[in-house]
Amino acid sequence: MKKKKKFLIDRSVYGALVRGFVAEGKVDDGCSLLREMVDDGYRVDLDIYNSLIGGLCGVGRADNARKLFMIVVKEGLVPNFQTVTPLLASYADGGEMSKFFRLVDRLVELGLPVIDHLSDFFTSFVGKSGREFKAVEVFESAKGKGYCSVGIYNILVESLYKIKERKQVLLLFEEMKGSKEFQPDSCTYSLVIPCFVDEGDVREACSCYNSMMQSSWTPSVSAYCSLVKGLCKIREINAALTLVKDCLGSVTSGPMEFKYTLTILDACRSKKPEKVIQIFDEMVELGYLLEDVVYCAVIHGFCKYASSGEARKVLAVMRDRKLLTDANYIAYEEILNEHLKKMTAGLVISGLKFFGLESKLKWTANPD
Repeated sequence: MKKKKKFLIDRSVYGALVRGFVAEGKVDDGCSLLREMVDDGYRVDLDIYNSLIGGLCGVGRADNARKLFMIVVKEGLVPNFQTVTPLLASYADGGEMSKFFRLVDRLVELGLPVIDHLSDFFTSFVGKSGREFKAVEVFESAKGKGYCSVGIYNILVESLYKIKERKQVLLLFEEMKGSKEFQPDSCTYSLVIPCFVDEGDVREACSCYNSMMQSSWTPSVSAYCSLVKGLCKIREINAALTLVKDCLGSVTSGPMEFKYTLTILDACRSKKPEKVIQIFDEMVELGYLLEDVVYCAVIHGFCKYASSGEARKVLAVMRDRKLLTDANYIAYEEILNEHLKKMTAGLVISGLKFFGLESKLKWTANPD
């Protein structure tokens, strides 16, 4: 870069130029600027080193990036996530695990928070599609060397669930439950509840929910939604509606579908199907999906406050408007008949007990 010798370029300008060169893939030009800065007597800041380390790793020159890392340490700068993660990712991608762990050991020597650095590495690493199983391999190696945490387990669980590797997710979950140091936390349970539901094991999902309740943990909204959907699928309407109320009473911003569910239950008290249909019309107009839980609310509400006939009228209107397929209409008819029999036989509480949700009856005798 040409400049008059008697004028020095401001360090912030150097930094912007280095980042610009790296962004354009001109890493060598960036390195030339670094040398120019040193020749001019500047103390190079960490951000500039990080830009170049990331750029060098991005073009497969991790060894050169490692040399810059060593300069960072020699200069008395404290490496941060942006310094370390690109190097770790480069070594992991290349299968150079000896270099990977030499760097990790160096972090230990420097007194840096190794687990935090590894957590950032795993978060970044699985952010690129196709690396999930490689991440698990790296984790197994790290775990064998004593580098492990609940947070890292959760990162892997979430990434594996996103690619529908549910069996692998549940293996990690069982491993956590069997350990002394890395027991599942609130995040873990919220991640595996949808996994169990997707696997068709709603009872185990309920067990996870109950474990959270025993620890006074609040499930994520997605965990609530998944569990409610699972309970509706297996026709445990009362348990599903109980969880809807629990969710809205526990989170700051619950799903609108849940809020409409309670509105529908309240409208059923009027014994007028047209009031419920108006609520459905509003939901459709606002773009909300008519999930199983809102139909279950219709079934339960009218069975409790009116008769099954009113619920059938709502279902028929939804079918006639093509908002409900014939197959789903038949399915909801069956659910309606089954739920009516349960209510008549007084089997509501026994259903809650079966799924371990009867403790909710301490604050609500009925789901509506």
